[in-house]
This record gives sequence, C-alpha cells and structure tokens, in this order.
Amino acid sequence: MAVSWVVNRQVLLLNGGNWEPLIVISLPRALNLVWQGKAVIVEETGEVLRSVTRHFPVPSVVALQRYINVPRRKAHWCRKSVLERDGFRCIYCGIRLGEAEHNRILKKADFTVDHIVPRSRGGNDVWTNTACSCSRCNHRKGDRLPHEAGMRLLWEPKRPRTSYLVIAYGSGPSIWRRYIEI
Repeated sequence: MAVSWVVNRQVLLLNGGNWEPLIVISLPRALNLVWQGKAVIVEETGEVLRSVTRHFPVPSVVALQRYINVPRRKAHWCRKSVLERDGFRCIYCGIRLGEAEHNRILKKADFTVDHIVPRSRGGNDVWTNTACSCSRCNHRKGDRLPHEAGMRLLWEPKRPRTSYLVIAYGSGPSIWRRYIEI
C-alpha cells in the first residue's frame, strides 16, 4: 500500500536558474535527483518518508541545480485550456467556478469561451482573442466588441509560456500554480 503511494505521487521539476517548469516526474525520480545532488527541494508536501534511520521530506516541487537548455514548447489552443488558463473565472464580471449567482452555485458547464473580437468580425481561435466567460456575460456581449457592449476586460488574455495548463488547474497541486506562469 505504501509503495503505490510513493510511485503514484507526482513532482513538478523546474529548470535550474530560471525555475521554468520542465516536466512532471514521479516521486522516486525526484528523490533520486535530490539524493544525487542534481536537484533541490523547493516546495514540500508536509509529509515525510521514513526509513529505519532517516526521515525524508516529500517534495512537491524540485529544481535542477544547473540550467539545461530546452527548446520553447508552445501551448496548443483548445477551449478546455482557455478555461483552465483563466481558472474558470469570467473575464468580464470576475465570477468564479463554485461561486453563487442568482441563488445557484456555478458549475463548469456555466462557463464558456468568449471571443474578444467575435468570429463574425474576423476574430480567431487564438490565446490572445479568447477568454473564459460566464454564460450571462457572454450572452450580454453577443457579437459585439467589449467596449460596444459597455464591458471591460479584467485582464488581458495572453498565450501561456508552457503547455502545463492541465497540470496547473487539473491534476496538479495548487502550490504548482506559482511556478507555472500563465
């Protein structure tokens, strides 16, 4: 039972120097990198692995000791990734997943991807033209530009630096978010 817990645990690996996210690795791999002096623990889970004579903190994030050159990876645009990039928060009113609106709790199905410049006006499915919107704001905006609908953007949509959106907002711990710039 304890062995499967160790094997299934995931750790975010950061590049040395700039702490750019590289990949998600298994806990045994992360511990090997730390024990070999190739990485350092940046964030701990608060749990401890015990041997007969020693105690080892369980890492959540580790960073390599040295910088390695990695070609830039591009995050591929898709509707799910836009919603995850924005954390299921409406770009217009700021309401979030799980908050109450008109006596009901918002679910994932209550959010959609809005095109800042509508498709009918030449807007494309790109990171800088799409953002998470609640269905109420999306309906209010319609096929208009935000300023035409009397709405303003709470932030400017940007292309994520990495393709770790699913990790950041899906299966990964919330502590990883500070290391995954989006």
